[in-house]
Amino acid sequence: MSRTLLLTGIILAMVAGQPAGAGDNFTKRPMEFLPDPGSLSLPDPAQVLKTPVPYAPAERSHDGADAVGTEILLEARLNEQGEPVSQGVLWRVFSETPEQNGDLPLVATARGGTTSIQLEPGAYLVHAAFGLAGATKRINVGQDALLESLVLDAGGLKLSAIAGEDHAIPTDRLTFEISRDGEDSGPPLVVPNVKPDRVVRLQAGNYHVVSRYGQVNAVVRADIEVNAGKLTEIVFRHSGAQVTLKLVANEGGEAIANTSWAVLTKEGETLQESVGAFPQLVLAEGEYTAVARHDGHVYRRDFKIEPGLDRDVEVRLSDIVSYD
Repeated sequence: MSRTLLLTGIILAMVAGQPAGAGDNFTKRPMEFLPDPGSLSLPDPAQVLKTPVPYAPAERSHDGADAVGTEILLEARLNEQGEPVSQGVLWRVFSETPEQNGDLPLVATARGGTTSIQLEPGAYLVHAAFGLAGATKRINVGQDALLESLVLDAGGLKLSAIAGEDHAIPTDRLTFEISRDGEDSGPPLVVPNVKPDRVVRLQAGNYHVVSRYGQVNAVVRADIEVNAGKLTEIVFRHSGAQVTLKLVANEGGEAIANTSWAVLTKEGETLQESVGAFPQLVLAEGEYTAVARHDGHVYRRDFKIEPGLDRDVEVRLSDIVSYD
């Protein structure tokens, strides 16, 4: 194989659509995986390092002369048994001697995979960041060259979703939220607004994932375990569909403009209000009522959402129920 194995396995799972908060059952199976380097998420280096470079020399000495140091070879692994990561690692080396303000001075930076730096003898803290995962190690530098290996304990999570049996969901209608699992007061948010099919690098552990289809009530949740050295791929199955609301004079007629809309649940709760000739929204499976207001008249029609079945809902002028 021409590419270095970054993630040693993949875990596939299907999460069925259920009411938000309900338990989710799915199965996993491992298989080899070679990720596309372009799909691996990585923060903008400019947000982390002022000047990221392939090779990061130590800071210059106070008199301006080049510092003479010991060569340190740094490598990062996803787990104890994994191969060194070949790309996507952000390296930062800090001196253990704090500055007057209490901060630890940053003495070297690098980006890539395995890297070599020059450090003067002393104690340092080496931090390796890989997406949202990271590891820190204290090293003591003497006169002899060193090889230092950091175990990131990291894996990947890739999220996607379908509606019904196999109905593809347009990516602009789908978002995910990833939060760390297990906090008493609710898990703190880790990654908001994750787009489908993006590989998110995370520390190994348990996470809570929320899949949102549209902006209303089509929501599926699952608790996911991310394993070090593996990619976990989750496919959510939503039971919702998109509807387009229209107020028409007759069946199949042209939508009437300047119409105010409200969508109600079967119990009468208002889910969404809008104004327009043909607003679109995604709803979870169930029974609803569309209420249209136009020119002082109120119209309503009941309709039903079936999994993955996008449709138009036509409210006709004959569906009048009252005058405003």
